Amino acid sequence: MSAEEHRQKAGNKPITLAVVTVSDTRTPETDTNYMYLESRLQELGHKIEAYRIIPDEPDQVESALDELAAHADIQVILFNGGTGIAPRDTTFDVLSRRLEKTLPGFGEIFRMLSYEQIGAAAMMSRATAGVYRQTVIVSMPGSNNAVKTAMENLIIPELNHLAWEIVRKG
Repeated sequence: MSAEEHRQKAGNKPITLAVVTVSDTRTPETDTNYMYLESRLQELGHKIEAYRIIPDEPDQVESALDELAAHADIQVILFNGGTGIAPRDTTFDVLSRRLEKTLPGFGEIFRMLSYEQIGAAAMMSRATAGVYRQTVIVSMPGSNNAVKTAMENLIIPELNHLAWEIVRKG
């Protein structure tokens, strides 16, 4: 079956998501990534079931992942922040140890798109995606431009397909 046939089978049903902003400085009032995600996803008919802002502490990233993946209605968790190489950037480290299946193409294509926008600095992004407990996990950098690039070019075009793939029975 082709990718287009998969997309057609997946349909265009509303997806239930969670958003986790990993930041030591953002608040609900200053989290412009969440504001964009909430607006854009609602515009497309999707629902954000849960939202968290957590500091970039491995135990908190792990706790958010476990809590939200255990939520029966949540199909996709979008993490933003903590994907760089600075000592405080631990989101990738936690998620990469926990993902049961990885989607290396997400990070590869994201970095290619980022390279076109910001040049060689794109290589420092550790954006990643995969599946954990039948939940799609996507981890993007915390910059507004990076979130929009990932969402508009990669996640939104395949959101229904991703959600369908993790629950289909053949």
